[in-house]
Amino acid sequence: MTSSNHSGAHGAVIADTVAEGADDGAIVELRGAGKSYGNIRALHGVSLTVRPGRVTCVLGDNGAGKSTLIKIVSGLHQHTEGEFLVDGLPVRFSTPREALDKGIATVYQDLATVPLMPVWRNFFLGSEMTKGSGPLRRLDIGRMKKTADEELRNMGIVLDDLEQPIGTLSGGQRQCVAIARAVYFGARVLILDEPTAALGVKQSGVVLKYIAAARDRGLGVIFITHNPHHAYMVGDHFSVLRLGTMELTASRDRVSLEELTNHMAGGAELAALKHELSQVRGVDVDLLPEEKDLTAPVAAPGEGKS
Repeated sequence: MTSSNHSGAHGAVIADTVAEGADDGAIVELRGAGKSYGNIRALHGVSLTVRPGRVTCVLGDNGAGKSTLIKIVSGLHQHTEGEFLVDGLPVRFSTPREALDKGIATVYQDLATVPLMPVWRNFFLGSEMTKGSGPLRRLDIGRMKKTADEELRNMGIVLDDLEQPIGTLSGGQRQCVAIARAVYFGARVLILDEPTAALGVKQSGVVLKYIAAARDRGLGVIFITHNPHHAYMVGDHFSVLRLGTMELTASRDRVSLEELTNHMAGGAELAALKHELSQVRGVDVDLLPEEKDLTAPVAAPGEGKS
């Protein structure tokens, strides 16, 4: 195994570990993937590995490329450069259904639920259980309610009344129902699009708890967020996107919360401008990081797998 540093966007250092079989066990892998829309390059040279039982956090500000990354992995858009592999084999999805057939499920921020429908009905929305055949075919309501209750409880989610409209649940509870639904329908990789963005502290904690529960059930989780504190609570590996390129990628034991926060806050640009900013009246630069402090440490031999 060899380790090396190379510069990412804005001079950030990315911790790399190159080894034979480094992708062993990966469910999803991007290798130098990118996406262009005409002359606009939305994503470039992005590498990402998702393994079972691991939470891979993808962080970035608005316009960093997180949405484009989600669209590629979930089958909404096709990559225009690099490789996209599932179970070690190159793929090019045409629809989200093809991604779902490979076990890649996406829970978007808007959740795609019907607020006035009961919880159990939303759980099976589009994949309802039926009984009977021909003109006597009908919804198997009893089995759907029982199954939804069991699956939610398996994830540690206990609801008093599955008949209540899902719109009456808190935002955190709705996210958790969506996670349990994806697990039940065979997801191996769960992509969570900013699940805590619109939630308060308590509800965010609830969602983070079930992200950890999904990981403990053996799923590979891609947690998209702009909040480094939430990411650090549950993440095993961290990738920071900036302007469509990967600025930092490091396993949990190779990066601190402070380093992660500095990268998310654009610390590299501020550090580069520190001297110029110090000449401006009223600007306090004492707390700004130095550029040398914004490099991800090199993974030691035998380390670095996400």
